[in-house]
Parts: sequence; structure tokens; C-alpha cells
Amino acid sequence: MMKGSVLMFQVATVALLALACSLAFASDPSPLQDFCVAVDKYDSAVFVNGKFCKDPKDVKAEDFFFQGRLNVARDTSGKQGSNVTAVTVEQFPGLNTLGISLARIDFAPYGQNPPHTHPRATEVLFVLEGTLYVGFVTSNQADGKNLLFTKVLNAGDVFVFPVGLVHFQLNIGKSNAIAFAGLSSQNPGVITIANAVFGSEPPINPDVLAKAFQVDKNLVEYLQKLF
Repeated sequence: MMKGSVLMFQVATVALLALACSLAFASDPSPLQDFCVAVDKYDSAVFVNGKFCKDPKDVKAEDFFFQGRLNVARDTSGKQGSNVTAVTVEQFPGLNTLGISLARIDFAPYGQNPPHTHPRATEVLFVLEGTLYVGFVTSNQADGKNLLFTKVLNAGDVFVFPVGLVHFQLNIGKSNAIAFAGLSSQNPGVITIANAVFGSEPPINPDVLAKAFQVDKNLVEYLQKLF
């Protein structure tokens, strides 16, 4: 009886482990756009979760090459004093299904890449030139707080921003700065917080924002006009 019980226990253990493994690998693929509404008629479907694939017989070396002139500095005279040159699947079709993209970020002195999130990607930032003050904010913690992690980066330094978290970069130097970012999605998406909150179309009801930010409604309406 003892040997039989031990054998049954071992079988049950193996069965549970097999079930756990199957559940662990039975997750949905990561979304590659904000939404993908299902349709019953395939002939009316326009998008898939990603891009349609080229016939492998027609693929050429050029499909894996992108001449984006990422060595060229971009204009940073805008309000934020920065310019992001993105290389996602939209610009570089060869990235389709590979789960990766990149960007060059140019900063004027004291320019910033304002608080934003990438809903579908972790970002690894490499500073090529200059000095950047960077950071990210965690999701709501058990005590209701959001923790801020910051670091000053110099040329050659690397920093990682976890997927979906609000983060930023600020050039604290008196000269231009250049950084390159690698992102873990072919289409990471970007939500610039101020633009999304105050510049959505149609605009969010000012009463909602006034209560959320605990400010006067007139200030909210003023900010909405700016965006």
C-alpha cells in the first residue's frame, strides 16, 4: 500500500506540474496596437495583430535594411527642446513579428522628453552624448504611493524603463545631448501624459480633471486650450 501511495503521489505531482507548465505558456500574444475589434467577415478585416507578412519567396536583403540616417541630428527648436526619431515597424517593415524597435532622441540644452509611457514595451536608454536626468514612476503601491526612481546619466551610461510606466528624460547640460533607445516591441506606442490628459479629442470634461488634479476648473480649461 505504501508503494502504491507513493506512486500515486508522484503521478499526481507530475500531472500538476504539467498543468502548471501548460497554463504558463498558454498566454495571449501581446497586443501590437491600442485595440483590435473582432469581425465575423474576413473580407472586411483590415488589420491583424501586427502586419500582414510578405511571401518568403519575395523577401530580399533590403527588407532587413533601414537607411534612416540616424547619425543626423534632428531639429530641437520645439517647445520641449527635444526630437524623437522613431524606427518602428511603420518605418522599418523588416521588424514585423521580431518584437523590437529603436529610436534616436536629440536634446537641446535643458530640453526634455516629457513624461510619457510605452504601453507595449520596456525601454533601454543609452546616452551617446551629454548628461541626462532620467526617471520613472511606479504603479500604485499597496500604501497608495507612487515611487520615483531617478538617475543622472553621462555618455556611455544605460538605464531601463519598465514596460508601461511613466518616465522622462531631461538634458541638464549646457550642450546638446543624444540618446538611443531600444524598445521591446515592434510597435511600442507612446502616450505623452500632458497631451493625452489635456489634448484628447474630444476633450475630457474639465470637471473630471479639476477634481482629479484638485485645481480650479478655469486652470484646466486654460491648459486644454494650450494643447
